[in-house]
Amino acid sequence: MSRIGRLPVKVPAGVTVEIAENNVVTVKGPKGTLVKSLPVEMEIKLEGDEIIVTRPNDLKKMKSLHGLTRTLINNMVVGVTEGYTKVLEVNGVGYRAAKSGNKLTLSLGYSHPVEMIDPEGVETVLEGQNKITVKGIDKEKVGQYAAEIREKRRPEPYKGKGIKYSTEVIRRKVGKTGKK
Repeated sequence: MSRIGRLPVKVPAGVTVEIAENNVVTVKGPKGTLVKSLPVEMEIKLEGDEIIVTRPNDLKKMKSLHGLTRTLINNMVVGVTEGYTKVLEVNGVGYRAAKSGNKLTLSLGYSHPVEMIDPEGVETVLEGQNKITVKGIDKEKVGQYAAEIREKRRPEPYKGKGIKYSTEVIRRKVGKTGKK
């Protein structure tokens, strides 16, 4: 049995879960509503305040889908109750971020400012000029948008300039040395 797949997903108070045909799961909570179409092979049942995912057989594909399906449902439940956040830091001389409406403007040492518009369901909040917090209820969208922001100027190993996650550790390299 999949260790993660067999764990039931607890549905907290104030959250409603609907399972339609073809495993279309709708989760409504205080922060919003998420709808996701999950693998049809899995059997998803709502028993009381728990969601139980079972697989039809022990084929390798079914085993891998089992844990995935359970985790996706859990991510939806956590998303509508607590939401997800990713914190990015902008490091470097003259590197900064600014926000106007839903447009994020990044000055990253290029000849032009980099402008990004927040996708639907995701919001960016600035703390100062060098801390960007990406918030949302969909874990996948939050992670994807944070990765797209980071990709505009990845951290480099010599001076550590660029955009990095707050939890990320940059392996520093020693620069070149002068002549003897």
